[in-house]
Amino acid sequence: QLQLVESGGGLVQPGGSLRLSCTASGFTLDSHGIGWFRQAPGKEREGVSCISSSEGHTNFADSVKGRFTISRDNAKNTVYLAMNSLKPEDTAVYYCNAERFYPYTNSWGQGTQVTVSS
Repeated sequence: QLQLVESGGGLVQPGGSLRLSCTASGFTLDSHGIGWFRQAPGKEREGVSCISSSEGHTNFADSVKGRFTISRDNAKNTVYLAMNSLKPEDTAVYYCNAERFYPYTNSWGQGTQVTVSS
């Protein structure tokens, strides 16, 4: 069974940090592009960051550039999203997505809640 599990969310004060993990079971992440998305209450899901499968190219939404980093540890079959200088507007459920094109597969995790509040 193909499964993605996010973890690491929680409650943090503004200016704080969290590191989210996205771990796969039933398949290996190294052949997949990985994206982190988030969805705040009443808002559409938006892309936060992504990392390519082969060369590890990364991309970030303008709203998180300079504060978030994405990395992958293929030995642990895990992708991380390190979030620093968190703001209340970062509050959302964060999801990871794994996509491969040949053959095409697309998997989502169940999400992890991040709340930034004093």
